Amino acid sequence: MTSHFRPALVIFGALTILCGVLYPLAVSGVASAAFPAEAAGSLVQVDGKTVGSSLIGQSFSSPKYFWGRPSGTGPMPNNGAGSSGTNFGPTNAAQIDAVKGRIDALKALDPSNTQPIPVDLVTASASGLDPEISPAAARYQAARVAAARQFNTKQVLALIEQHTRPQYLGFFGEPRVNVLALNLALDQTGR
Repeated sequence: MTSHFRPALVIFGALTILCGVLYPLAVSGVASAAFPAEAAGSLVQVDGKTVGSSLIGQSFSSPKYFWGRPSGTGPMPNNGAGSSGTNFGPTNAAQIDAVKGRIDALKALDPSNTQPIPVDLVTASASGLDPEISPAAARYQAARVAAARQFNTKQVLALIEQHTRPQYLGFFGEPRVNVLALNLALDQTGR
């Protein structure tokens, strides 16, 4: 029996070192060399201060900012350590109640907006951390943001257009707007 036990332990130890130590170090080293910003978390800095990540959504609640997708992470929103969706299907009563509540909240905060509410403003993404919204969701919020910042709505719509990124490789996914980048661009206008 010991003749089988020793080789099994040696293989276990070798694979642990190879797969648990050497491989992660090699991948981290290559990533740091080839993609230093991404390997460091795609952190966004303003005046030397880290204000967020371009890959993780943030909660904005002020009317002068664009709001991102609702977060499905717990116990706090946009918690990178707790990435997960709600796993509620479209017919789940809890999902229906949550969406209705979000619709009511959006209508209460912007009662003059009669546009249809884009689905990404009332449903959480699969990861619960989505940093981007659809151009339609950004346009839906344009009048509120313009009024709060005393801008012309056309100026805000132009800013949305400037920050709309196309589909990946021209055909994967949908056009999107990074909420943090758009809000930082608004802040740079000085209003």
